[in-house]
Amino acid sequence: MSNNVDYVKLVKQARLGNRESIEQLTTAAQERLRVDVYRLTLEHDLTQDIVQESILEMLKMLNELKEADKFWPWLYKIALNKLRLHKRAEKVRKTVPISAVGDADRLKDSEQAMSNMVTEELKETVLKAMRKLRPQHRAVLTMRCYREMEYSLIAESLGCSEFAAKMLFYRAKKALEKELNSQGLGRGSLLMALILFGKMTAPSEAAAAKVSVTATAAKVGVTAGLAGLAGSKTGIVCLATAGLLGAGTLAATSALDKIKGVSDQKPAESYQAAGLPETADKGVEECWYYFPESADGPVMMRVMQPDSRRQQLYCAWRQNEQANYRFDKRRNTVYIENYRMWRPDLSVMRLPTDGPVLSRFLAQVEGRRHEMEYVPAKGEGILVIARQSDKENGNHSDVMRHHYMLEAECFLYDWPGGVRTIDRRDAMHKRGWTYFRITGHIEGQRVSGEGRLPFVYAAVEEHGPWLRLRIGDYREIVDSGDAAVVYDNRKVVESYEARAFFKGFSRPWMGLHSVDTVRRYAAEQGVRFETKYNKREEKAEITLTPRQSKIVYTIDLEADVIETIAISTNDGREGQLRFSYLQDIAKEGDEFLACPTIKGHPGQQQPSPGMLWLLSLIEGDSVR
Repeated sequence: MSNNVDYVKLVKQARLGNRESIEQLTTAAQERLRVDVYRLTLEHDLTQDIVQESILEMLKMLNELKEADKFWPWLYKIALNKLRLHKRAEKVRKTVPISAVGDADRLKDSEQAMSNMVTEELKETVLKAMRKLRPQHRAVLTMRCYREMEYSLIAESLGCSEFAAKMLFYRAKKALEKELNSQGLGRGSLLMALILFGKMTAPSEAAAAKVSVTATAAKVGVTAGLAGLAGSKTGIVCLATAGLLGAGTLAATSALDKIKGVSDQKPAESYQAAGLPETADKGVEECWYYFPESADGPVMMRVMQPDSRRQQLYCAWRQNEQANYRFDKRRNTVYIENYRMWRPDLSVMRLPTDGPVLSRFLAQVEGRRHEMEYVPAKGEGILVIARQSDKENGNHSDVMRHHYMLEAECFLYDWPGGVRTIDRRDAMHKRGWTYFRITGHIEGQRVSGEGRLPFVYAAVEEHGPWLRLRIGDYREIVDSGDAAVVYDNRKVVESYEARAFFKGFSRPWMGLHSVDTVRRYAAEQGVRFETKYNKREEKAEITLTPRQSKIVYTIDLEADVIETIAISTNDGREGQLRFSYLQDIAKEGDEFLACPTIKGHPGQQQPSPGMLWLLSLIEGDSVR
């Protein structure tokens, strides 16, 4: 849109339904987006799709734009989101030849304007360098160099902090310089390449003639430059990465909980969790914790470790919404595992969002200090990047907000090309969910039941957890996922919030291993525990001691599921539940044909009884 046009006034009039203003705004938005989006995609057809979808979204959502002077950042944000969705849906990306980028028919005017200035070889070199940049890098270069947008407005478009926008721009320039140098162009070629690319992608000869990149626009703040340089030297994926993916607010915290896959080493055959020494593993340099829903909800992880020369980091573990991956760099192989990470000494996995009360309790039980400073983050899309540095530099964490992290490249493409992939998952983990059966007894009464259990976050919506448990002839517990009740003689006697009783079982869809899920829920209720490891059977035994009683969980570490729960009280009452999980669900019984429904009025819902509802059953109380 021309600088002479009062687009703020146009936006306000368009929101009131003025047809002429809507048409003018649409025309101006199409013209500007077509140029800028093409500089991101370098593909004409995709550009056209993105522009059309963005304009439709603009017209649909225009009334929700609260500040008319923020129209362009708001529109860019819409276009970037549309582009992200296209990239995610496009599983196999076809490479477009450089010749197609410089299409003679489509860019005839602008190329003719440049014909006397540069050779075809130089144009091709610049286009090739630009094509190798990430779309987010091209986005920030476009907004800063060709639109001369303030960093505050760029931050609005990317959904990040102003500092992150500056840092992203610095890293984008460095990436372009690197690509130009690899093509044989010298260090002084950056500004020339930016100007040339702007002219070549201009919509007309007249527009190409006006393209310029000022020295002011190409500069970045000293602080952001130094931060970006430090990140590139150490190879650490730092704030710039989160910025270019659309991250937001930044807050400095400290420390990193040292994590390692159990495949590298096994703990001692048997030990008590209290009094464990600090783990000696110093291999982990960086860990990403992503909470798509909330800080107390599911967590996805990405663990970065240094290579043998400690010059750069590589992704050793990744746990996204679909599966659990482990990269063996020596064998150049990615293993897809049933289980999530657990600490090599079987101490409890800590998270940066753990509150002070939980952290203090775990420290008392295990006898080890919690190294990670509490991050009081709230809301959705929380990303915490925690780094372990050398002793002189200490530890550091960044806290950001990112609603599209599971779509980002860091959770999709983490390993170099040519790696082997070995899928070690059993049938139910490949499926992502399964049915299970429960058998056993409580104080001489027969117990039976069934349920459904998702293993990964992606399966929760379509194959969510439910549970139906029968105790003796009269009592029944039903947790349908929408509500949970206790029946006596088919009458509702207690009503609880959804998934109330799964805290007594494993909740693998939450993103932590079963050993950690059980112990962390126990700690939340102030229940002490002890952990032992059976090396021969590859199983862990967790003993909880609430109210001078015992609840003992036996967990298959490789399958990441609970096998048995044994309960006993100090006055001699006891019970046991045994779990079996269906690998093949093609021939499941009638009990699995439909999710259970709540019969009768559930009444006022109470909070989850947590880990202690099993103990309440054996003590003869209601489930409280």
